[in-house]
Amino acid sequence: MERADYERLRWRCIRRALLELDISLTRFLDEDFESLSEEQKQVFVEMADMEDHDLWYLISGQEECTDPRYAPIVALLRKS
Repeated sequence: MERADYERLRWRCIRRALLELDISLTRFLDEDFESLSEEQKQVFVEMADMEDHDLWYLISGQEECTDPRYAPIVALLRKS
């Protein structure tokens, strides 16, 4: 991922309506994103485009993840 793309993604992670989501996504991006495969990075980028409440329900465990592509990232986000 190009540096400019990473910075745009970081901005999308920071500028969330829910503070909890802002903190979770930014921490994950800073600490774990680089260890992901390219496919997983793309999935994270897709997830960053989700509506705040939908994404927060997945990360917080209030909703089960039914998309098998999202499941590994959701599990990592729940740990961090």
